[in-house]
Amino acid sequence: MDNKAFDCYNCKNTLYGQKYTVREDNPYCVKCFESIFANKCEGCKNPIECDSKDLCYKDSHWHEDCFKCVKCACSLVEKPFAAKDELLLCIDCYSNEHSAKCFNCKANIMPGSRKIDYKGCNWHETCFVCQGCQQPLGSKSFVPKQSSLYCIPCYEKEFAQQCVACKKAITKDGISFEDQPFHSECFLCSGCKKKLAGEKFTSKDDNPYCVECFGNLFAEKCTACAKPISGQGGGQYISFEDCQWHSDCFACSKCKASLVGQRFFSQQNQIFCTECGQDM
Repeated sequence: MDNKAFDCYNCKNTLYGQKYTVREDNPYCVKCFESIFANKCEGCKNPIECDSKDLCYKDSHWHEDCFKCVKCACSLVEKPFAAKDELLLCIDCYSNEHSAKCFNCKANIMPGSRKIDYKGCNWHETCFVCQGCQQPLGSKSFVPKQSSLYCIPCYEKEFAQQCVACKKAITKDGISFEDQPFHSECFLCSGCKKKLAGEKFTSKDDNPYCVECFGNLFAEKCTACAKPISGQGGGQYISFEDCQWHSDCFACSKCKASLVGQRFFSQQNQIFCTECGQDM
């Protein structure tokens, strides 16, 4: 073999009996290789020699002994680490200096761990749980209550009013009657069972009734027309000797003239104006 084949590609010195390395199929003596190709260590700022391990992270290089946490100086070789402003930190130092604190357990949220952010506070994923059942909330719907969080079923069980009619939680469209809560769709007439929400109604013995049912069941009946006298809507009626009349029905039984504000005669639940009464 030609002796020149064993010369340093750069300085042309012979490599026989010398340490050398090869780059792109060309041999180099150690001195030339380190001056031309060796990376500079970010730790000690010296070249990383041919016989030293070159540790690389994001285009930066370190000697194995220089690959350390800038805070506590512990070795980061084959250990998890984090970078802050291009400085390397072990996980413990990074957590103490820069990691968020879990709102629930107050411990550091380690780099790489999943965390949940809610209203400017951070939780470990395993700490973001319902205060009632302790199950993870994840992407579930929840309700905040003071400094605690509750899943919908637990919130309804703990805090929501219960409908008197169906015994289920009232989360919207509630109605209060006699200091008792109802769903709007559960607040029904005790007579005909139609919905009373947004309708006029009255009550008897703590039970709600629509106007029609209350009149049919409980109101006095007009002596003339036999229809209920409910008084709803500002209606007026006239009472005489245990008999009642609608104002429009209070008329002479013979000539039908209105007797409202007039003198009249009464005979067997019938009323007559003074003129018709004299003819009897």
